Amino acid sequence: MADRVIVVDDDVDNIKTAGLILSKANIHVTGLKSGQALLDYVIQNGFPNLILLDIKMPGMDGFETLSRLREIEGAADVPVIILSADEREDTETRGLALGAIDFIKKPFVPDVLKLRVRHMLDLDRLQRNLAEEVERKTRDNEKLFIHVVSSLASAIDAKDTYTNGHSDRVAMYAREISKRYGYDAGQQGDIYIMGLLHDVGKIGVPDSIINKPSRLTDSEFEAIKKHPGMGAKILANITEMPALVKGAKWHHERYDGKGYPDGLKGEEIPEEARIIAVADAYDAMTSNRSYRDALPQEVVRNEIVNAKGTQLDPVFADIMLEMIDEDTDYEMREH
Repeated sequence: MADRVIVVDDDVDNIKTAGLILSKANIHVTGLKSGQALLDYVIQNGFPNLILLDIKMPGMDGFETLSRLREIEGAADVPVIILSADEREDTETRGLALGAIDFIKKPFVPDVLKLRVRHMLDLDRLQRNLAEEVERKTRDNEKLFIHVVSSLASAIDAKDTYTNGHSDRVAMYAREISKRYGYDAGQQGDIYIMGLLHDVGKIGVPDSIINKPSRLTDSEFEAIKKHPGMGAKILANITEMPALVKGAKWHHERYDGKGYPDGLKGEEIPEEARIIAVADAYDAMTSNRSYRDALPQEVVRNEIVNAKGTQLDPVFADIMLEMIDEDTDYEMREH
């Protein structure tokens, strides 16, 4: 069954162009010429998989349309991409504040439009199916469950050109830290899953921000800082494993209380999140980035030492230091 996308634009030529481009990707497009037409349509026909919404329209503009759409019961999770030729920062800020997930500039570049829409549809489908797949864990085997979660983690990492395999490595490092700390096999398995899904909230952060090569603006950084909360919201739906929320929501808290989203301090931060924070920091330094290669092992070790008691829990930082010292050939990193 083809994905359903609604394109809302008062310019009929834009609707026709988007429809032609997306129909070639097996996407069913419905064109509407006003915000009110969109609101009427979803009330009568239900929600599509994705909405492409123009900003500048006569009568009700895109911002008002998006605000009113979110008031409709069941519409809060419908992904919306803003269409705009306006590149001002306040346009993006306002759109993000209202719940838009990305921006596409007009006039359309056909391949960009097709790939961005397809990527967003695929990510949204993974998000919506996650709870169902986790429930299947109780009916199926552990291997299938791990495969599904790993696939989701890979999809999350794929949003960032420079984080291939990040979630898997964080999960492995966190499991090893927990093992050395004394977790039993079941607890180790749980923290491995938490590590795989710690960045799941990035599904809701626009690709344009995640992959921006230059310094982020304040509003863009605020959008990035929302991903722990988004991740917690997604994983809270998995009632069979309520602890999954811990890694996603609090892995950016700092031991000294200067982290986010809640400014928790010390042992106020859930233990699993403190472990994942150490694993996450280690992988960030030992992976290649657009602006640098992986750091030398000695530099990484010194950074971990310096972060003890400030950014990182000193107990789990010491365990990571043991792992670094045993890794004499520096194999524990991205390859």
